[in-house]
Amino acid sequence: MVEQDVHYWGNISEEEYYKQQGIKGSKSLYTSPRGLSLFTRSWLPLSDNPPRGIIFGIHGYGNDISWTFQSTSIFLAQKGFACFALDIEGHGRSQGLRCYVPSVDLVVQDCISFFNSIKRDPSFDGLPCFLHGESMGGAIALLVHFADPKGFHGAVLVAPMCKISDKVKPRWPIPQALTFISNFLPTLAIVPTEDLLHKSIKVEEKKIVGNSNPFRYRGKPRLGTVVELLRVTELLSQKLCDVSIPFLVVHGSADVVTDPEVSRALYKEASSQDKTLKIYEGMWHSLLFGEPDDNIEIVRRDILNWLNDRCNTKI
Repeated sequence: MVEQDVHYWGNISEEEYYKQQGIKGSKSLYTSPRGLSLFTRSWLPLSDNPPRGIIFGIHGYGNDISWTFQSTSIFLAQKGFACFALDIEGHGRSQGLRCYVPSVDLVVQDCISFFNSIKRDPSFDGLPCFLHGESMGGAIALLVHFADPKGFHGAVLVAPMCKISDKVKPRWPIPQALTFISNFLPTLAIVPTEDLLHKSIKVEEKKIVGNSNPFRYRGKPRLGTVVELLRVTELLSQKLCDVSIPFLVVHGSADVVTDPEVSRALYKEASSQDKTLKIYEGMWHSLLFGEPDDNIEIVRRDILNWLNDRCNTKI
């Protein structure tokens, strides 16, 4: 039984922690058009002034929005942005078999539906809207952009999984065998791979925090999920030139989970007129949690400055 009152920041309640951070936090369930119950959160500025923009967050594979992912949303809410995110199908507290994603296309539609429900709030009328995707969430953010090309003013892509790194991708003939077996047993959790947490988080103490997440998926990847991610990342790697949204992509040069060379290719090939690439020497995959705090501050400030430059006011 998962304890609902466990938090990455310690033993104090959510309400008390958010109050200490100077923001408002809430959580709720959203039913997608296909009837899926999805867990959602918001992190809002306390100021009576309207938010400066809306950030829609999309987490990575095996993770969720209630643990370390929300540290960036809290930071951005402190800077005046209204932040929203959802646990995608099969992740966190959302409905679905744990870490089974049979169709990323359906996940994209879930995201768009939820994000549009927020945009319809009259208090957010006219505000610029940005996507924020980490790892697999970065790939999903680009697919959201393809599905709704005019729906967002920009995207912040953190170590996006536009292609699975050859350093962690199963070797031939394993992918071909997995694809065949997944036609019959898509939910089978047998794909041979290491626990990527230890390849993602650099600081040893933070590995302990990340590993203590009660909602983190610890099993082997499911056949259907792996095959779907291989399909989607292969598709994305061929469609980089179709990316037209303004974007900031940030990546660690020492990332062995997602390939920084693909982020360089995204920057080079994208048709976006407004595009920025930041490669951080020696940093790993978890740029916004797993690095030393001074490194995290560098990445956060780059993200904030990029957002500031695309909003009407600055802090």
